[in-house]
Amino acid sequence: MIDQYLNIRKRTEEICAPLKTEDYNAQVALHASPATWQLGHTAWFFEEFVLSKYVEGYERFQDNCAFVFNSYYNNIGDRTQQDKRGEIDFTIEDVYAYRKYVDEHMEQLLKTEFPSEIDALLDIGMNHEQQHQELLITDLKFMFSRKKPDGIYKADGSLVHSPNRDNGWLSISEGVYEIGHVGDGFCYDNELGRHKVYLHNFEISKALITNGEFIEFIETGGYQDFNLWLDEGWAWVQNEKISTPLYWQKVDGDWHHFTLGGLKKIDPNEILCHVSFYEATAFAEWKGMRLPTEFEWEISSDKFDWGKRWEWTNSAYLPYPNFSKAPGALGEYNGKFMINQMVLRGASVATSPNHSRKTYRNFFHPQYQWQFSGIRLAK
Repeated sequence: MIDQYLNIRKRTEEICAPLKTEDYNAQVALHASPATWQLGHTAWFFEEFVLSKYVEGYERFQDNCAFVFNSYYNNIGDRTQQDKRGEIDFTIEDVYAYRKYVDEHMEQLLKTEFPSEIDALLDIGMNHEQQHQELLITDLKFMFSRKKPDGIYKADGSLVHSPNRDNGWLSISEGVYEIGHVGDGFCYDNELGRHKVYLHNFEISKALITNGEFIEFIETGGYQDFNLWLDEGWAWVQNEKISTPLYWQKVDGDWHHFTLGGLKKIDPNEILCHVSFYEATAFAEWKGMRLPTEFEWEISSDKFDWGKRWEWTNSAYLPYPNFSKAPGALGEYNGKFMINQMVLRGASVATSPNHSRKTYRNFFHPQYQWQFSGIRLAK
């Protein structure tokens, strides 16, 4: 357990290692938190939910850490405004000292006979940190694209150069299927409430949509044809002047995209990345098809390759039958976000190792493009 904990903590800092001092506090959008804050928040999680509750006489690193690094836990108390996370009064040296302080106390705790309920908290805390590792990658990419559009996070850091390994369609017969997590392994509470669903006959693609396929959508006027778009999606396209996936641009007549390894020419054979739910549904409409539901995705996922892109589904983020929230602050982790968001399934090239499973339910508002998201079609 100590090794697992320390390895996860080390990986977070390795993601930040290529950054310069001025990169750590940069915040360019409400949804993209700066690295300094994320490094502190993931330390605070263990301090707040484990050390302060289970280590007698534990002294917090600083009294204001709970205010500065709390994210959305109303049960904990007041917190820094989300759009002010880049203005916290912590240097990067302060934050790394905080992480070291927390790790030293956690290591001491894990060497003792600790209460059994700490096991569950450790699992949540480590998986929470892995979620933030992926957010660090996506948020840093968004920050670099805005503040340093010619900059390079890491020469080999682009991540998006993935081709499909299979093609064709899977046919799935109608019937009653079981959905949701089962077994002793870790899962989040939103995966629980295993239940039956009835599905009609359907087909699902074994391949994700490629850049070349989406370029055809663009160049035949996909972003200009309101008939393809959901009403809110069309308003988003018009109001935000959207005409391409995130990070795409034309240079000397050729399509390029910004990557963590710098500006690269787009390979039409590689898998599409950084599209919103609105774009995914418009593309599906253009093809005369649709997105799969999260249930269709889950029951067919053993038969196709997944894990390179988070895949938009046509399912709203809602509770499963018998879903229940934990008491207190940890009950705020998933349940209170079950409104106005869509489910993505799978994982992405930015997902941390050992942090994916076919029942994992990711969720975002339909306009967001900054995750490593793609499209799989169904019919």
